[in-house]
Amino acid sequence: MAPQFLDALGREFHFIPPHKHGFDTVETLRAMHAGKVKVFVAMGGNFLSATPDTEYGAAAMRRCALTVHVAIKLNRSHLVTGEQALILSQGRLPPPSDELLAELVIVARMAKATLGARSTVDWDRLVADYHHIRDAIARVIPGFQVFNQRVRAPGGFYLPNLARDRREWSTKSGKAHFTCHAIPRTALEPGQLVLMSIRSHDRFNTTVYVLDDRYRGVHDERRVLYLNPADTRELALHSGQVVDLTSHFRGATRTARRFVVVPYDIPRRCAATYDPEANVLVPVDIVAERSNTPTYKYLVVTVAPAASSRPYDYDRAEGAQPLDG
Repeated sequence: MAPQFLDALGREFHFIPPHKHGFDTVETLRAMHAGKVKVFVAMGGNFLSATPDTEYGAAAMRRCALTVHVAIKLNRSHLVTGEQALILSQGRLPPPSDELLAELVIVARMAKATLGARSTVDWDRLVADYHHIRDAIARVIPGFQVFNQRVRAPGGFYLPNLARDRREWSTKSGKAHFTCHAIPRTALEPGQLVLMSIRSHDRFNTTVYVLDDRYRGVHDERRVLYLNPADTRELALHSGQVVDLTSHFRGATRTARRFVVVPYDIPRRCAATYDPEANVLVPVDIVAERSNTPTYKYLVVTVAPAASSRPYDYDRAEGAQPLDG
């Protein structure tokens, strides 16, 4: 977090926030895998499926002493646990128990139990009326002034953007900075392709609502591999064939099994499939230099006919998919 944000947060809640950076996603996986992180708490999401190197991530989760998920829908992450595991949830449907709590109530009670009298925050006041939370946001985060009033305006409101609003840039020179990068040369061996992962229609982040992708005309299936028609013929494959995908990085291989070939208008020697189904192919050690983001958009892969001629038989529940999906 930027120092200005941490200072504003400290002024609002009368404490000194730690300025040492925490772990990003990849660093979290590595720390759990090394036994340096003992407790994992997720507020929603599908951490295991969304992160790279699914088998590595599963091993990391299992090395935690406690894994906790606050969620309203079961997914694969809930099935791979630490030594102890909790699922805490409350959704819009009638709850099966009166003991289920809202996310903010869970966070507030965790804070009270952990910090006790050391806390400077009135947690009960915040969860009793969410207006108080929005008022605090308005005082801490630039652009959220009079948040409670503006949030009720039809169509919402825009956050400030200096480049858009005033043609100003927050650089030392006050001007926009442009950079040029040479296009890297990709040397592929015979039979190798560059794979990118993409999103389908009717999904939000890692939550898949249906198995259709009307953007690309694919229905009732997500484990698909888009290939240029010429590459499909060159690899001796055909439309609808079930194949296995194998990624190659520093001498190691990872395999995602049983994907359906779909010839598509995509550049030669390129391929595409959906995430999170193909995230098992992404090594945890191949990341962008500054952001440490895994290279979901660039993997060297090979394709081979699958041992089984059938794609996965989906149980329509998201959490019932195998580890590589």
